[in-house]
Amino acid sequence: GGTDAFVAGIGAGAITFWLGKRALDRASSGAGSGMPIVLGAALDGVPESMAIGVGLASGGHVSAALVAAVAMSNLPESIAATHDMRSSGHASEQVLGIWMAIVVMSAIAGAAGYALLADTAGNLGGFIQAFAGGAVLTMVTDTMIPEAFGEEGNEVGLACVLGFALAYLIGA
Repeated sequence: GGTDAFVAGIGAGAITFWLGKRALDRASSGAGSGMPIVLGAALDGVPESMAIGVGLASGGHVSAALVAAVAMSNLPESIAATHDMRSSGHASEQVLGIWMAIVVMSAIAGAAGYALLADTAGNLGGFIQAFAGGAVLTMVTDTMIPEAFGEEGNEVGLACVLGFALAYLIGA
């Protein structure tokens, strides 16, 4: 996609997460519940899966580096959210149900991207990927980094940069 798709997508993803987190904060205490991270995971995973489906349908392939990067990027958020949900009183079955719902939504989005959006890899594909990026960046900076810094201190910044470097090297 072009600059227009990037700007629209990243803005839409960021605003969608921001509005969703505000709604979660009004509905509950928000902090420590894990639900903002779950929201971010859904807003990242569903469009990400759709973009993978579009890429496959338009003749592309899914590299091992992409699969590794997706798995690595989703592990910290799922671990943090699961810990917070369990600490705030959610039953194991409820937590598993939430994650299974995101897996099912992502699988449906991937299939829809493959079956319905094969001819839209250009700007729409760029918008979808930028939407996921905007949502997850807003979630990480708004929810995960402050919590991690509060619990672990200055080493969080170093770990964050090393994680980005590792993701880049896997894709290189």
